[in-house]
Amino acid sequence: MQVIPVRVEPRGFGQTSRRDAWWAVPLGVFLGLSAFIVYATWAAFQGEHYTYGPYLSPFYAPELFGDSPHAWFGPKPAWWPALAPFSPALLILPFPGLFRFTCYYYRGAYYKAFWADPPSCAVGEPRKGYWGENSFPLILQNVHRYFMWIAVLFLLLLAYDAWKAMWFADPVTGAETFGIGVGTIVLVVNVVLLGSYTLGCHVMRHVVGGTFDEVSKHPVCERAYACSTALNYKHQAFAWASLFSVAFSDIYVRLCSMGIWTDLRIL
Repeated sequence: MQVIPVRVEPRGFGQTSRRDAWWAVPLGVFLGLSAFIVYATWAAFQGEHYTYGPYLSPFYAPELFGDSPHAWFGPKPAWWPALAPFSPALLILPFPGLFRFTCYYYRGAYYKAFWADPPSCAVGEPRKGYWGENSFPLILQNVHRYFMWIAVLFLLLLAYDAWKAMWFADPVTGAETFGIGVGTIVLVVNVVLLGSYTLGCHVMRHVVGGTFDEVSKHPVCERAYACSTALNYKHQAFAWASLFSVAFSDIYVRLCSMGIWTDLRIL
């Protein structure tokens, strides 16, 4: 039987045989990520209204240097350049930011939405060659496996901040008493969503069980691998939900600090 090769002509940019609204998802990703980047950049440079009582915005956690009671090492350090703007968020925000930027899901999402590489499956792209991630600069995406450990550390610190958000200072005596406010719930939900996103990371799955050829022979690792895999099935959903929760947590603390919203005490 003779096989006749079929030559497939390369598609021009945006050309496709698809009849569905293939552009809707990359457009939504573009708008969603752009909105978050703009807001996060603005919030990070504000340097104020990031605390309210026991609440600390996750954009500023941990607060290494600053003017709030949450600061670990006191106010702005003397070595900070006088001409450079100072905000506690600028010292820590790049680390979780790079974890998301190099995330396997986000790579595929913003490659399509921002670089049209390709705009969507079976849609023509504005380039003829494929470089992949084996050369500079995209080979730097491999730092994701290292930033995962930093993200886990930040997750633990945010969990501690959520615990501290359950202790309110008495307005008369100043003594701390246990309580739960709406802000407490907001910060706890944020930690849960961030934990679901981080612990379902592809790198985490590899760390807890993927290094074994037969993970079933290692019961503890098999259980951890199964848990991480269960979260990984919803990795895209947790990626977006945690992105929203981080931004909303900052908005909530900010508006309470500005007196626009009132934090209701539930307990």
